[in-house]
Formats: sequence, structure tokens, C-alpha cells
Amino acid sequence: MYNCKLKSSVPQLSFIQVVILFISYLEASTWSPNTTRAYQHDLTHLRAFLVEHDLDWRELTPGRAVDFLVHLRDKRSRRRGTGWVLSLATVDGERAAARLSTATINRVLSAVSSFYEWARITERFVGVNPITRIRDHAAARVSERHRPFLSGIASQPPTRSPLRARQIHRVPRPMADDHVAALISQLRCRRDLAMIRLMLDGGLRPSEMLGLHLTDVAYGKRRVTIRVRFDHPRGARSKSRTERVVDLHEAATLEAVSAYVMHERPKDTDCPILFLVGGNGPRRHEALSYAALVKLFARACARAGIRTPWITPHALRHTHATRMWEAGMRELTLQRRLGHASPDATRMYTRVSDPVVVAEYRRALGLDDSSAVVTGARNS
Repeated sequence: MYNCKLKSSVPQLSFIQVVILFISYLEASTWSPNTTRAYQHDLTHLRAFLVEHDLDWRELTPGRAVDFLVHLRDKRSRRRGTGWVLSLATVDGERAAARLSTATINRVLSAVSSFYEWARITERFVGVNPITRIRDHAAARVSERHRPFLSGIASQPPTRSPLRARQIHRVPRPMADDHVAALISQLRCRRDLAMIRLMLDGGLRPSEMLGLHLTDVAYGKRRVTIRVRFDHPRGARSKSRTERVVDLHEAATLEAVSAYVMHERPKDTDCPILFLVGGNGPRRHEALSYAALVKLFARACARAGIRTPWITPHALRHTHATRMWEAGMRELTLQRRLGHASPDATRMYTRVSDPVVVAEYRRALGLDDSSAVVTGARNS
């Protein structure tokens, strides 16, 4: 039904050669190194499927893509820490092998779709994109769906891919106050305290915090500037392509940053990056990597007795956003503070704790009349 054979004028490239060209395109388009590596990893699942079914990459059709989805469903997960989650047991009493998560499967399908779309545009693949997209008739009727400006007059209707696994939309897990206090008490140097404070009180992403320069901190104005850079030696870069200013009126935060710069940050270096490797080791003066941040964070959590799979450095950002929402910050202002491109990303925090819902619930039970104050603040 679908003609996916190449014309004679199209060069016959192997799958590996085409993937290399695709990754080079992503790098030339200034995609994040982490995103580029994720695409490479996701396309290895496609290669395994093609080898298993003795298919050339040009022979993948929408019909065979369904088999690819089934293939992904049966794949075992190699992710570390899968033993933390609950799992079924076989009749022999052995633990069942962990499978790829729904989010991972959908990400792989999206990566494969992007790969074939790029191949079509560059005339390296002739035919229909195997991960087809159909018109989404329900998109216009969903009130909470994000619609970009002037989306209603677009010539192309909204589309979606029918080849997806049904995904659970989980709520973020903010850290409890006692867990935050226990974590801070176990930090062993000024640098670690400054980093934790910036993510907790400023809502900075770990990559944004690691990419800060000395000049990005304005102590007098009590703010930090999140700039878009691509020159971090350890690959850390901002997820967003929009720069923003984050105010920090918590005195403890800037005091922690100042104490680190004045008393602990190496003086004999001209590196402009704020957070560096200290000590006397061979990596002294190098920019701190994300892997090092994860390791020191996990060790501090272990010492505090709060180490769980969902408590990660990014959980501090979730904690900040949840606190701001519960304190009455409006959705639009919280979106700007966090640097979200879409209000849908910010709206996830309203599912954690909504003071309006709590107040209305208490008023329905006749417990108090505080909902009027909260509702007025939320609608202002």
C-alpha cells in the first residue's frame, strides 16, 4: 500500500550513515547535547527492531510501525534503580523483568518520527512517515490545551500521532519541609549549600544553576540572570532558549552564594563559571558537571536518611514551584518565573495543591469561610 522504495537518484545509505547525518543536523541546529544523545539512544531501539525483523530502514511502513510499538512494549529496561519500584512476581516467585516505561516508549516513537520526517525533507527517504500523524478533531474542544498565539487561523489543523502508548500524567513530588531541612543540614561545603539554595529558592533547573557565571549574580538587585549559553565545558546548558531574570529576596540564598565566592571558590582561576570543582585534585578549577551534582546530592540525601528515587536535584525546583503556588502566586507569573514556554507545564503544579479547591472543600463542609479571601487573591 505504501511505496517506501527510494528513487534511483537518492543515494543508498545504510541506517548507521543516515543516523550520523541526522545527529550532525541536530548538532548544527544547536540542540542540547543531552537531547542529541537521547536521540542517538532512542534510534538504537529502531535499529534493534530492523535487525530482528531483517528489514532495511527504508522498508518501515505505518503498518510495521505498529509491530515496532509491540517490540518496545516487550523490551527490558536497563535503567538503574528499577528495583526500587513495585514489580510483579512470576509463579516461581522470581521478580518479573522491568519493561520500558510508557514515557520512554512515546519518546522513542517521537524520535523515530522526527528521524523519518528529516529523511523525507532531505530526500533520503521517499514515502509516508511510518509514525503517521492524523488530524486531531478533539484539540479545539479541550479547554486546558495550550494554543499558541494566532493558532486559530493556522492553515494546518492540529495533528496527533495515533501510535502512542497511553501515558500516566503523574503529579510532581515536592520535598517535605523536614526533608529539605535534613538535606541542608548534611551539606558539607559552602558550594553545595549555595547550589541547593539557588534551586530551592529560585526554582532554577540544575543545568541553569550549573551554567551561571559570576557576572550573572546581582547581589545589590537581589537577582540572577539565566542566560542562554552553549560553551559550558561539561555540556550543561539551559533547556529554554529564552533568557529571564529570577529575583531572590530570600537573604539566606544570596548570602550562601556570596560566602562560597568569597571564602571557598578557587581564587587562582580565570574561569567565569560560578560553580567549580574545588579541592586539590587534578580536576580543580574545572566546571562542575551534572553527574557530579547528582552524586553529591545523592550522598547528602543518604546521610540525611531521605534517599528515594524521586528525590533528585530537580525535585528542588518542584518544591519551589509548589510553594509559590500555595502561597498565592498566579499561574502566569509562576510560568514566567520558572521559564516555562507553555502554561501546561506550569499547570501541573496546580494538581499538587490548589488552595482554591481546599478552601471550597472546607466551605462545603462548613469548616470556615476562608475561601473568599483565597478566591479573591487567585482571581486578581
